Amino acid sequence: MNKLFALVFALGTLSSTAAFADTKIAVVDLQRALEETEDGKKAKSKLKSDFDKKQKELDEKQEDLKKMKEDLDKKLPLMKPEAAQAEQKKFQDRFVELQQIYARLQKDLATREQEATGGIFRKLQNVVGQISEKNGFDAVLEKNSAVVWAKSALDITNEVIRQYNAEAGGKGNKK
Repeated sequence: MNKLFALVFALGTLSSTAAFADTKIAVVDLQRALEETEDGKKAKSKLKSDFDKKQKELDEKQEDLKKMKEDLDKKLPLMKPEAAQAEQKKFQDRFVELQQIYARLQKDLATREQEATGGIFRKLQNVVGQISEKNGFDAVLEKNSAVVWAKSALDITNEVIRQYNAEAGGKGNKK
């Protein structure tokens, strides 16, 4: 009985090893592909431009608040308690308003980034699928989330970027 079990186990191990040996696997760095495709570069540039504008507005409001605090610190010792309390409340209200604006801008920028990159990621996944079919890959792993190490020959990121740009450029020329 033990010999039969050992034989079945050995055959099972050999067949799974043989099946695994025939498996073709590739890796792709989708984040790098996003950043290096033409559409990704354009999206990143637009997002940075939007962020810089919003950051400038936020910096101006923060500077105004800083000046308000400096003025308040100078006037506070000379003010009556009721007036001082009212001015402190006004400052606190402006501070809370600035925090709310900051949180809203962060959320807005995150939403815009998701909208800008979501379509590009879907297109990249299609390109990865096309390359996988063409090259007979059984699986393609995302380099930054599922792979600790892989031979550089398994990395198809450059091919994905080239094909994505070629397809995107070809579509742009037809319009």
